[in-house]
Amino acid sequence: MFFLGLDIGSLSCDAVLIDGAGDLVSWSVVPTGARNGAAIERARREVIEAAGVAAEELNATVATGYGRDCVDGTLAAVTEITCHARGIRRVLPGTDVLVDIGGQDSKAIRIDGAGSVVRFAMNDRCAAGTGRFLEAMARALEVGVDELGGLDEGGAGKVTLSSMCTVFAESEVVSLIAERAEVPEIVNGLHRAIATRTGGLVKRVARDLSGLNISMSGGVARNSGVIRALSAALGCEIQRPQEPDTVGALGAALIARDRWLSRETAGSHRREAEDDRAS
Repeated sequence: MFFLGLDIGSLSCDAVLIDGAGDLVSWSVVPTGARNGAAIERARREVIEAAGVAAEELNATVATGYGRDCVDGTLAAVTEITCHARGIRRVLPGTDVLVDIGGQDSKAIRIDGAGSVVRFAMNDRCAAGTGRFLEAMARALEVGVDELGGLDEGGAGKVTLSSMCTVFAESEVVSLIAERAEVPEIVNGLHRAIATRTGGLVKRVARDLSGLNISMSGGVARNSGVIRALSAALGCEIQRPQEPDTVGALGAALIARDRWLSRETAGSHRREAEDDRAS
């Protein structure tokens, strides 16, 4: 048995394939691009080929993310909040609060002891503090977005951004460069600004963080500078899974497995009842 989870975001399409025991078999992260249909098919093909299985061997697929309704042949389309909560509990079981910063939105999710979502707060009104925001800042600094995580080392907090609007912040970074502000200070200021904004979301779902385990998922979780800044802002350590991009897709795959097994069990019981009546 094999189960596929697809997380279609604004920047990437993530796919995770698990087996009947719920163990990870393969995963793929591909750029979404202008046509998410092509990205979906590529991600699906890559995980199937990496696993060495045939498409016909897939028992069920669940899709999540903003493009979840664009996927054909799914068992269900499930919100990313539910899928990220399920996925993070699989890879980091003790997580109480999950921070997910994706390409175009940010979320803070409070999870109870049973792994269910208790409450959540979400910023989906603008791209401030998201992957799109960091891409714009990297362009202004003429560096790769993957380089930002290490560029803030040595920054002493001398630069504070006055705006988190992507357009205004980019202009502000350009002005800082013209004023010969040091790159580590600029990047440090960017990361602290993201941490302040994200910390506000976290406080909306858990006012007191004492004794709570906080984890982070999404592509921005690969940025170690954001992790450091958010840890300092919240006054606690933040855990990060090995593959933070795939947490939502993993949760979708696990939900696909659960629902398929539940349906099969229900069907088996129904057939047994029909056989009893017939006899």
